[in-house]
Amino acid sequence: MPVPPKTPQHPKAPPDPRPGPKAARPDAPDPTASPATLARLHAACFTRPRPWSAAEFATLLAAPDTLLAAVPDGFGLARVTLDEAELLTLAVAPAARGKRLGTRLLADLLARAATRGATCLVLEVAADNLPARALYARAGFAQVGRRPGYYGGTDALLLRVAFPARRNFLARSAR
Repeated sequence: MPVPPKTPQHPKAPPDPRPGPKAARPDAPDPTASPATLARLHAACFTRPRPWSAAEFATLLAAPDTLLAAVPDGFGLARVTLDEAELLTLAVAPAARGKRLGTRLLADLLARAATRGATCLVLEVAADNLPARALYARAGFAQVGRRPGYYGGTDALLLRVAFPARRNFLARSAR
């Protein structure tokens, strides 16, 4: 039987138990993750290529295929197209690094992408970004290509993980 549409509540009526579009989820991103906040954090984490602007984040966040995982000191953005997800950026504030935030954000994005039908996730990472490369290696990513000089003289490594290979990573990241 179809569920009737929501109607405005009488001030003394019990709350409607049906989830609505603004229902809080336990995995909901940090509500302070505005485009301006994301741009500031991105600028604190990246200098090459240039940090993204608030307007660029606003455009990405408005797209229905974009996924955001955010906490006060970090965020990740991905997008899903058909059966493939792409990690667009993953940023953790310099002062908050070493606390497994990147692991939690990546695990969140992998899980959300899978629920959208993605079977793999691809990304680019600077060859000299050793902490990020270590995170991706722990998550089961494998190098599938290289873009010479992509980041102002530094090569970009193209990495990919198929979602069955990430199960152990997701289980470990939940600890």
